[in-house]
Amino acid sequence: MTGSEAPVLLHTAGRAAHITLNRPRAINALNHEMVRRIDRALTGWEHDPAIDTVVIAGAGERGLCAGGDIRTIHDDARDGDGTASAAFWRDEYRLNARIARYPKPYVALMDGIVMGGGVGVSAHGSVRIVTERSRIAMPETGIGFVPDVGGTRLLALAPGELGTHLALTGAQIGAGDALLCGLADHYVPSAFLRDFVDDLAVGSVHRALAHHVQPPPRGELAGHREWIDACYGAGTVEEIVQRLFAHGDPSAKEAAETLLAKSPTALKVTLAAVRRARLLGSLERVLDQEYRVSCAALSTPDLVEGIRAQVIDKDRSPHWSPATLTEVTDADVDRFFAPLGERELGLAGADTGP
Repeated sequence: MTGSEAPVLLHTAGRAAHITLNRPRAINALNHEMVRRIDRALTGWEHDPAIDTVVIAGAGERGLCAGGDIRTIHDDARDGDGTASAAFWRDEYRLNARIARYPKPYVALMDGIVMGGGVGVSAHGSVRIVTERSRIAMPETGIGFVPDVGGTRLLALAPGELGTHLALTGAQIGAGDALLCGLADHYVPSAFLRDFVDDLAVGSVHRALAHHVQPPPRGELAGHREWIDACYGAGTVEEIVQRLFAHGDPSAKEAAETLLAKSPTALKVTLAAVRRARLLGSLERVLDQEYRVSCAALSTPDLVEGIRAQVIDKDRSPHWSPATLTEVTDADVDRFFAPLGERELGLAGADTGP
């Protein structure tokens, strides 16, 4: 493998160190090797006096990162024993926590598609840049999975019930809404990203931001807060769907129809995960919870079926089991949050702050 073929490219330019996710044909989907490479690079740069700033970006024109390599997870869940996926998540979630605590500015260029695991390596950073091309989402319920990589905490902290709406529907948002929801910090037009990065090589992050940040385009979610907060404040997914259909706003009805196409089990577990995340506090505690949920999902039929329908066969016609919300019991949901004993992720023991 030549340097240019490596799945993660590393280089330095002046005072800035750069991570480039380099699987452009897969929209830079993360695999275990990539997570390890990023972690090793962060270790090397953390105490390097020549490095002031770390920058992460994606190769190609389509985006930073479309998520984790779910084909590999599909095969492991279907044919393996789940240990490979669990090991990947263990290192990935530890990396997410490390990014959030990194002692140097960690600048994420969230240009283009940023979904799932891509959110995990960007939205926990200290300087999160979106552009007019940004399309950000946690679309896991559509593949029978639950938002992870700290996503349930990020969404739990969004204003009102916006995060609940995004978690359950998997809706994509642009720059303005990413800023509103707390998933990003600054807007820089994509045409100016190169100049922004060049400035990081010779000066501070603060100065580079001052030169290039512009007012963001208007988002859409603020105009929908009334029905989103009223409907997603319900106690169950069934009641959320009922409120959405009854509200009268066409967008609310569309959201209800979207929910009914998702995995019923994933919807109920996601609602529980986001609400529990609001009470857990630290990112480390939430990642510990997400690890339990992710490992539990490996033994459910919906994860394999969802990835098959969306990514493998692409028939977009998953057959969920159970098939309806009413068939998913409280006990079914609680099983996802059961302690793992010696297999716990155990980040909360290293918890260092809110």
